[in-house]
Amino acid sequence: MGDAPIIYESQPRLLGGTEQNWCKAVAGGTGITALALQVSKEPNIPLFKKALQKLQNDHPILNSMLHKNTSTSFIMNPPTPHLRLNIISQLKTSELLRTLTNESLSPLHVILEHELNINDWSDITTRSSCMGGLHLWFANVYTLPDQKWVLVLRIHAVICDRTTAVSLLKELKEAMGGEGGGYKEKGNVGIEELIPVGKAKKTFWAHGMDMVAYSVNSLTLTNLKFKDVKSPRHSEVVRLKMSSQETHMLLAECKLRGIKLCGALVAATLLAAYSSKRRPNNNHRKKYGVVFLNDCRAYLQPSLSVHDFGFYHSAISSSQEVKGEETLWDLATKIYTTFENSKNNNKHFSDMADLNFLMSKAIENPSLTPSSSLRTSLVSAFEDPITENSSDIERQLGLEDYIGCASAHGIGPSIGLFDTIRDGQLDCACVYPAPLHSREQMQQLVAKMKTMLLESLKIEAKA
Repeated sequence: MGDAPIIYESQPRLLGGTEQNWCKAVAGGTGITALALQVSKEPNIPLFKKALQKLQNDHPILNSMLHKNTSTSFIMNPPTPHLRLNIISQLKTSELLRTLTNESLSPLHVILEHELNINDWSDITTRSSCMGGLHLWFANVYTLPDQKWVLVLRIHAVICDRTTAVSLLKELKEAMGGEGGGYKEKGNVGIEELIPVGKAKKTFWAHGMDMVAYSVNSLTLTNLKFKDVKSPRHSEVVRLKMSSQETHMLLAECKLRGIKLCGALVAATLLAAYSSKRRPNNNHRKKYGVVFLNDCRAYLQPSLSVHDFGFYHSAISSSQEVKGEETLWDLATKIYTTFENSKNNNKHFSDMADLNFLMSKAIENPSLTPSSSLRTSLVSAFEDPITENSSDIERQLGLEDYIGCASAHGIGPSIGLFDTIRDGQLDCACVYPAPLHSREQMQQLVAKMKTMLLESLKIEAKA
């Protein structure tokens, strides 16, 4: 493992359409990815830095910068390799925790939320760094008072979708444990350049009709009640956790119906939102916006592996009607079937340009969204959960807990679901924009979601 990043030839690379949109989104507060790990053993800082440098060598995109003046190109492999690792002392960490204190949240949770709201990319035209560009990832080590530490990676979404975040964390742990390595990217290009020929094909009129349909449908969607539409926003997180037995039963029910976990989680979200607005003897139908994010690496040409870093997810947007009479599993099956049919019809590719255009226009014109909230849907979810099991490396590092998610206080959903099944237990980070929504409001919503999921399992068990 080298002591310093390998210096490659510096060169520019234009951003793809999806990447340009993410630059706009992150500037507004959505897409700041944070991975926070709490450990009980004092980190070996030189080893940690070496591991980060190894990642940079294996993945040159981690050594890229955004051109600060145009925001339309990367500066790949700048002459001066970048790696910023900050060590925050116990005194400063304690001061930070006192400032952000919340008795119901753990220090790990507080620090994660703090990092989600540090935006080094808020104004790409004026903020600058060395060599005229903006760096895209940072590492911090916080020293807690009780002989614990929190290691955090904060990364710009333009180079880090959820698959990248998971692989990056896995490779980091391997490097710190003296294992792994040798991962090499096939190349750094935007997702649009890798879409198989014909998959994104759509006539001019079809583009127009679909954009009109998306725009008109958005006007009929129901939103979660907004608490404060005027104050500056930041991202907060509520965790939805289940035991091993509960998780096993939930996954078994999903498998029995031929659907994925995302369908059940979204159904629970919609039903919980519906019940929050429902009045006695008032069974009005409500329509909610749902966005599914799916990893396209396996469908690209050439296909990419999970070790090809960058943003290669696509979105499939739909509206789902809730009558208040359906069971969770009926709604979950309907929601997942709609998503699966859209994916089978290549809408994750054919609608990419349309959704990017509408997203860009909403960012530029917040008044196009309800109460200028920039909410594009009630909920977003990933097609597949992250599934992980504890390893010997994690035990050597003293890893106790960790959370990974991305900010959502710019354009986005009212609640973004980042689900992980860790050692057989569901741990879902639910991200929302505050004070547009309050912590109490979202804690109640998530608690209702969990109750509905568990009640559906009990009903099925008795049937």
